[in-house]
Amino acid sequence: MADRIALLESALDSLPGGVALLDQDGEVVLWNQAAEAITGYGLIDLPAGAILEALQPLLDPALHGPPKAGTESAPDRGAMLHARHKLGHDVPLIARLLILRDGLGERLGLAVLFHPAERLDALPHGEPGDDPGVESGQADLEERLRSEFEDFERNGQSLGVLWIAVDQGPELRKTHGAAASKAMLEKVRRALAVGLRPTDELGRWGDDEFLVITHERTAQMLAGHARTLAGLTRTADFRWWGDRLSLTVSVGAAQAEPQEAPSLLLKRARQAMETSAREGGNRVTLAQRTIEEEIEPGQRAGEPS
Repeated sequence: MADRIALLESALDSLPGGVALLDQDGEVVLWNQAAEAITGYGLIDLPAGAILEALQPLLDPALHGPPKAGTESAPDRGAMLHARHKLGHDVPLIARLLILRDGLGERLGLAVLFHPAERLDALPHGEPGDDPGVESGQADLEERLRSEFEDFERNGQSLGVLWIAVDQGPELRKTHGAAASKAMLEKVRRALAVGLRPTDELGRWGDDEFLVITHERTAQMLAGHARTLAGLTRTADFRWWGDRLSLTVSVGAAQAEPQEAPSLLLKRARQAMETSAREGGNRVTLAQRTIEEEIEPGQRAGEPS
């Protein structure tokens, strides 16, 4: 048994992120080296209450609240928290909670996985505006991008992002109001979702913007994927109080490169999107060069321009 515990401790210490294992009473029984490096606290000198106060919002519902039907099987995708380092400074964290069970389904304890958020703080975003859903969508995508980028660096798995801005977004909000804008963005989201690969991730990235994380093997395949999504948006039939409104998007596509930070990947995608918008919208730009000439509104994907 002692050998198994030593093996588990060694495995946890090899992980780059912080890991805390808690028993059924909420007491920390394992605290890996990354957790100590992130917080400054070792297992023997954790603050009273057994774990950093910042993690309590995650722990309290799991330890004391009744489980909601159908919600415990899927792990939390990440919450933004702020911890106090042993030296006194603030440490922003992204943390996830996992409920640990035995083979019969009985709860054994909890695992808290966390890492510093600084690596993602510099990621460029669109403007969140007044829609609270934008900010939460960005947090989910940041966590997914972090995970995908680790896979890219470790295994060389292809990775690309599409920064998508709805050309009519600002004007529609001004002329038809917030309700029309919200309905339009949901229409665009559904249109984009039709063309996603099974492993793609789509989410809001700004007031009138979306981000797609994808795994096309080459830049040209990424561009083709972007064209497909843009075509689905153009053919979306959006009506508001009897008005039929045409929708188009400006897309920036960027393929991850070795030794490139996530913030630089997103910056290249945003610059490409801004190039598409500056040149009139309704087009796709790959990195620094335009790969699709403007398509007339109403023209479907695959039709000659």
